[in-house]
Amino acid sequence: MMTQNSIYLASKPRYEILDGLRGVAAMIVVAFHLCETYSRGPVYQEFINHGYLGVDFFYVLSGFVIGYAYDDRWDRMSLGDFAKRRLIRLHPLVILATIFGLFMFYFTGAPFAPPVDSTPVWKLLVMFALGCLMFPAFGSWMNIRYDMVTYPLVDTAWSLFYEYIANIFYALFIRHFKTKLLIVLVAFFALLTVNLTMNIDILGLWGNRDYAAYTVIGGWSIDTEQITIGFTRLLYPFFVGLLISRLNKLIKVKGGFLLCSLIVAGIQIMPRLGGESNLWINGLYETIVILVIFPLVVSIGAGSVVKGKKWIAACKFLGFISYPLYIMHLPLVYLQKTWAAGHANAPLQVHIFVGISVFMLSIGLAYASLKLYDLPVREWLKEKLLHKKARNRRG
Repeated sequence: MMTQNSIYLASKPRYEILDGLRGVAAMIVVAFHLCETYSRGPVYQEFINHGYLGVDFFYVLSGFVIGYAYDDRWDRMSLGDFAKRRLIRLHPLVILATIFGLFMFYFTGAPFAPPVDSTPVWKLLVMFALGCLMFPAFGSWMNIRYDMVTYPLVDTAWSLFYEYIANIFYALFIRHFKTKLLIVLVAFFALLTVNLTMNIDILGLWGNRDYAAYTVIGGWSIDTEQITIGFTRLLYPFFVGLLISRLNKLIKVKGGFLLCSLIVAGIQIMPRLGGESNLWINGLYETIVILVIFPLVVSIGAGSVVKGKKWIAACKFLGFISYPLYIMHLPLVYLQKTWAAGHANAPLQVHIFVGISVFMLSIGLAYASLKLYDLPVREWLKEKLLHKKARNRRG
């Protein structure tokens, strides 16, 4: 049996629209990475140019959900309980994605990824162990594919690394912050966001960022520039999401899910603004999106109600697959990149067919990962780490 305490901790209703929006953003992130195969860089990518902003939207959602789910529970929940709940929610898929990335690694060697074929098995296994532990790789250890990334077998885990940090600091410190302090911090972190999006670099912590000037792109490596970018991308979104939850100033509109889905999708699909000559226009766009539009979307999504069985089912499905889709899809994208590098002269329609096929396969993999692995493992861990402990306390 579950104690009243554990029942309470599991009983809060979900914001179904926010779950659905997370799935919408995750799908477009996948499409963005597939289009990236044919791109010379952010300035030149014509289709789904701003897919990377899905990460910043995820952080706003995370701040809101963490505040909603846990702010009023600390009188009946320990730090250990919180840590167990977050690890049960997040870590099983980290391990599965790392296993999948290990299995797929040597299938994704191509001209765009020369280190793959020269990476010895022992080094790959070390990266596997670090990935399963969510311990970031440093220095030359990061470069076993083609990018200097902290989790080379599961590239998207870099954003989860900051999610873990946010959860730790929330449990230790941030949950104690008064609302007024949160408002001050949100304002300060907004300035950090502007510093990044408008390429100001007031502290001189990065260079000219030619590859991604006037964007928030970055955060995936362990060096001064990338850590600064990673924390900048985390802080304002997470804190503003938490602040929205604390203030509970939600906006109710009719058709909230459809409206918010169109906004989120439109933001990520938006072509590059300003071209090569007016880069600042794109920076201004991302500033407005992150500081204003994303918080507004979360307020509308949390305040509105989804009606109709089909819409409710769509939100639930999108919410269910959002995390496994995000964390699992990149090895398949690398397989697509490998194929594209070897078939550059294939007809356009064949490239489109392969891209769509990989997109659908990514969704199928996410659903299978959820049903066959993630949900059963999480239930088993809850029984062993939470419910059994609660029964022992009662006994």
